[in-house]
Amino acid sequence: MSDTATVPLVLASASPRRLALLQQAGIEPQHLIPADLDETPLRGETPRALAVRLAKSKARHVREQLAEDAVLSKAVILAADTVVCAGRRILPKAETVEQAEACLGLLSGRGHRVLTGLAVISPSGSVRTKIVETRVRFKKLSRREGDDYLASGEWRGKAGGYAIQGLAGTFVVKLTGSYPNVVGLPLYETVNMLASAGLDVRALWRDPLKLPA
Repeated sequence: MSDTATVPLVLASASPRRLALLQQAGIEPQHLIPADLDETPLRGETPRALAVRLAKSKARHVREQLAEDAVLSKAVILAADTVVCAGRRILPKAETVEQAEACLGLLSGRGHRVLTGLAVISPSGSVRTKIVETRVRFKKLSRREGDDYLASGEWRGKAGGYAIQGLAGTFVVKLTGSYPNVVGLPLYETVNMLASAGLDVRALWRDPLKLPA
């Protein structure tokens, strides 16, 4: 097995969804180190620019934290940020019923975009970024459907006030692009970026007993 398969990987996130998606691709990060940053959009910032800026900031923040670590200072660092938008309007990560209700009102019967910014820092310190877009259309929600979804609480902390892998998946009438991108991590692009940074993902497939612990 190539030595590149043993390069340490740090996921700059505490998201269980992103971790599960990486594990689906046969990748087990050695460390999960979330970057606690202000995610407020800058004045006039577009959804695409916001997603890339936050992903890059998270990756750099974690690398700075690990600068004095003899091993992890040379790790591959992966960070991501997912933004849901209706037109140029950026929807929040809903924390209140009022926010979630407003999100549902904007999404009901309309198309929207889910943008995930990816940032990968290689062991040498070089940074690569990418933006992945998926288009999603919701059915027109009845008042009862909206109220029942709000009562579920599933929306809490979710970008755009919904989780496609949960109950809100029943609202989706059309999806164009990457499904895992909407969950929080586009796998095709992520695996390619990690490979470019020095992580031999498919070598791990050939020798699963040597998957990183």
